[in-house]
Amino acid sequence: MELKNDEMEKLYAETFHSIQEGTILKGKVLSLRQDGVIIDIGYKSEGFIPIEEFSGEEIASLKPGSDIEVFVENIEDAEGMLTLSKERATKIKVWEMLENALRDGSPIEGKIVGKTKGGFSVDISGVSAFLPGSQVDIKPLKEIDSLVGKKLSFKVLKLNNKLSNVIISRRAILEEEMRKKKTETLEQLKEGQVMQGVTKNITDYGVFVDLGGIDGLLHISDISWGRINHPSEFFVIGDEISVIILKYDEASEKVTLGYKQRTPDPWSLVDEKYPVGKKVQGKVVSITDYGAFIELEEGLEGLVHISEIDWLSRLKHPSKYLSIGETVETLVLKVDKEERRLSLSIKQLKPSPWALVSQSYTVGQRVSGKVKTITDFGVFVGLPEGIDALIHISDLSWTKHIKHPSEVLKKGQKVDALVLGIEPEAEKMALGLKQLEPDPWVHDIPERFKLGSEVKGKVLTITDFGIFAELDGGGEGLVYSSEIIKSASENGEEAIKPGDTITVRIIKIDCEERKIGLSMKNLKRTED
Repeated sequence: MELKNDEMEKLYAETFHSIQEGTILKGKVLSLRQDGVIIDIGYKSEGFIPIEEFSGEEIASLKPGSDIEVFVENIEDAEGMLTLSKERATKIKVWEMLENALRDGSPIEGKIVGKTKGGFSVDISGVSAFLPGSQVDIKPLKEIDSLVGKKLSFKVLKLNNKLSNVIISRRAILEEEMRKKKTETLEQLKEGQVMQGVTKNITDYGVFVDLGGIDGLLHISDISWGRINHPSEFFVIGDEISVIILKYDEASEKVTLGYKQRTPDPWSLVDEKYPVGKKVQGKVVSITDYGAFIELEEGLEGLVHISEIDWLSRLKHPSKYLSIGETVETLVLKVDKEERRLSLSIKQLKPSPWALVSQSYTVGQRVSGKVKTITDFGVFVGLPEGIDALIHISDLSWTKHIKHPSEVLKKGQKVDALVLGIEPEAEKMALGLKQLEPDPWVHDIPERFKLGSEVKGKVLTITDFGIFAELDGGGEGLVYSSEIIKSASENGEEAIKPGDTITVRIIKIDCEERKIGLSMKNLKRTED
């Protein structure tokens, strides 16, 4: 039914008297103009909001029929329109919200828009608030600039409407959350219970884990059943991990945690799972000067001593044979459940070179090899099987008086020798160099050198007990100190020196002791 003119006037009059300046009303968008937005609030004339009060996003989302809250600034302007403000309506609503939040402690949401002196500027639905630096977080933040642009929850600390002064805190929200979490966590804490936590700090002696408002200590000894050098081998800060509550002291709120206890101790069944003589595979996890540690399963490691890596008699550093992360097959040599020790061997899975040697060589056999090591008592010769055989200094020559093996052989020199003895159990093999030729003391020397014969010799060495001389035709003899004729040269030096040729008489031949005794005095007496 249509209203008559007088009825319309009466309705407008009622509406007019119900609208007051300074009130907030609900309206609908009628149209959008270049300079502003026309709003219908049920009055005889429309209302107008300047375009400057809208952001680009808001303008794009507005369309005829959209609902909007407005503040009545002026009942009617020169054009007969109501002067309205969306901005003031918003601020009034926000202030009401802030006052309620201050009164009841409820959180409010805001967006950090920039840094200011001593803190941050936060936008709360169009109202600017100040967030002091001390109220940003519970602890100092490393990347504090990363907060700009984030929407977060805050607590209102102070309001001053006249000065539009709003002070807020994010720290108070976090502390409240932590108190709630702590209360919930403490209600659940029981020894033996499995809980989720986040690694908060890592030290040399353990890891601090945040269980939710309360921290627990996971000691390094409770991280793994196996060997561990530092907690950082297992965790990094921020890891979410599952732990067991080992102990909880309500009075001090001290919580002791366990990690390895989530699984059974592998050492409890080690003698059953890894009996002596069993072949097992594992991963090399550590290499030291004395051997390598092999992980057979999580928390269970065995040691391959350097002497059990290879059959070679002179081993290099274990890192020359093994590398970290490598999978190797080993043999269980010894299991000590109480001491939590497991001895392994790699070489025992390979054929012993000494077993091959005992099969390949016999006493009296001629062999070839290179001199690997020279010592005071002999030289070690490397054979193809990977073993070193010894030529003792006494087996280098039948006749020469050798002070050091280096007088005869050099390192790296290829040499032929005769097998004198094999002891596979003791890992020993003896070779002889002089045995390649017949023993001259059996036939040659007794036939060539007769007692009382006069011979010439070359002085080799001069000692306190006599002079060693190499006789013509081979062989060495000793001029006893008591049989030396001493004569001084003009300059006072000894007349006899190494390299000189002297004439001597054979006064003793002992084929069993392999010695020839010589004399210079006897020769003189004979000449006289």
